[in-house]
Parts: sequence; structure tokens; C-alpha cells
Amino acid sequence: MKPDSKLAVKTSGKEFIFTAEYLPVAGTELTIDPEIFGSGVTAVNVADNHYGVSISSMAASLALKQTGIEPVLQIITRDRNRIALQSDLLGAVSLGIKNVLCLSGFHQTLIGCSESANVFDIDSIQLIDMVRKMNDGELLDGSKIQGKFCLLIGAAANPDLKPIELNILKLNKKITAGANFIQTQPVFDVDAFKIWLEAVHNAGLADKAAFLAGVLPLKSAAQAKELIELHTDFVIPETIINRLTNAGDPEAQRKEGVKLTAEIIKKLKDLPGLKGVHILSGGNESAINELLAAIK
Repeated sequence: MKPDSKLAVKTSGKEFIFTAEYLPVAGTELTIDPEIFGSGVTAVNVADNHYGVSISSMAASLALKQTGIEPVLQIITRDRNRIALQSDLLGAVSLGIKNVLCLSGFHQTLIGCSESANVFDIDSIQLIDMVRKMNDGELLDGSKIQGKFCLLIGAAANPDLKPIELNILKLNKKITAGANFIQTQPVFDVDAFKIWLEAVHNAGLADKAAFLAGVLPLKSAAQAKELIELHTDFVIPETIINRLTNAGDPEAQRKEGVKLTAEIIKKLKDLPGLKGVHILSGGNESAINELLAAIK
């Protein structure tokens, strides 16, 4: 069965598109204002316990759907074995969710839950393959799925990981497993990203999936330094940190972060083979509309 979500249609077209990110909180009352994401966003990813315990990605995805926003369910393998993963995916489709982003998830020590045991029964590549099999109507044990099951499958990539040969090898495995679209970690150095994208083209992968470059509007130089310290796979050039620092007070730094990201997006839009941009909010969803307005 062919995915028929709005995101599936848009990623198959010629239009440069935008997706965004929503980080649920540790609460039980979801009051989501659809205006916060703007009309220019095709779909919104819903993080899965990204920075610690929060309301489930499935519940928040349903809340977004009920406001008219197309959700991308994020599901990680850190917290679930293959039984729970398949069960959750069946539940998601039954609720009308049509897109999924398959991730391994940050290690629990990076999200303030070091006392928790991880699962990692399967990894993100195996998860992608599992969803592909479910799209064919079967569970992992060969049992037939009762009813229709169809999800547009997404995966993540980090253009900054070295060596680039292993980076592309892992990406190829995700696409071969069944990934329909790829969203990258945030791009701060467009020239470095061009090298990675060229390697994607040279490997013959650019036409096998829709690529969306991640961007993150930084709120401050302090946030940039914290990200670098916490996540060794984040590469933020010193020039960007200096621009944020020199901007002045917190509000000036926040505005400079939006301006910097708008400049990055304008450069990314000129790159061949790029389907769009994925705006990583980092929990600062109010910056999404501001950013979209800045690039018009």
C-alpha cells in the first residue's frame, strides 16, 4: 500500500517543503495552538521522551492531528522491545497517524534518567525494516496484520559524523531497509554540509529518499556551548557562537539565532537534491513562525 499522507505527497513533488518539531512536556493537559507552527509547515515531528520523561509521542501526535496538524510519530528503540514497538505502531495507525520517524534515541544518561535501564532490543535500522514489513501486512513473526497498515517511514542522519565513508554506509543501510525520507541533525556549517550531500549524490542515494536538512534556531551562545558539551556529535562553528555572544543581551541573542538560521536556510534552498528543511525547535516552538517569516 502506498503512503497517502500529506508529507508523502509533498516529498514526492517538486516543492521545497518545511517540517518542524514539537517537544511534548511532562504533563497531562495538551493545549496546542496550531498557529504556532504556521501554515508553511507540512508536518510536525513529535519527540519521544527526547529530554526526559514526557507525555507519549503517540498521545501528543493524536492531539496535533485533532487540531489539523499532520504529525510525524517519533519512536525510539531505547525504551521498547520489538513486541512493544509493533504494538505501538499498530496503535498509531489505528488512530490515523500516517508518518513515523525511526530512531534509536539518546542514551538515558544524556536525558537525566541515568537510573533507567535501556532496552535496545533492535536498532533504528532494524526498526525501519520492521515498519517496512508491517507495511507489507506482516508482523515480524510472519503473522498477518488484520486491517490496513501503512506508514511513511523516516530516518535520521548526522552529516557531521566522521569518517564520511561509514556515515554514508549507515545512511545507505537505512534507505535500503525502507526509509522514505531522511531528516538530518542541525546544519550550522553549510559548506561542510555540501560535502556530505555530494557524498550522498555520489553514492546514488539522493534519488532514493527525500532529504530534509535540519536547522536549529539557537537561543543563546550558552545553549550552543551546552549542546556541544552534552552531545559530541553536534558541530557548531566558533563563528556562530561569537555572533551570538556579540549580539548582547538574551533577547538580542535569541533574535540573532533566528537571523543566523534564516541565513542558513536561504543557502540550503539552493542545494540540488534537497527536498526541504526540518526545523528543530528544541522546545522553542514559538521560534518556528518567526523563522518562516524571516526567510520570505
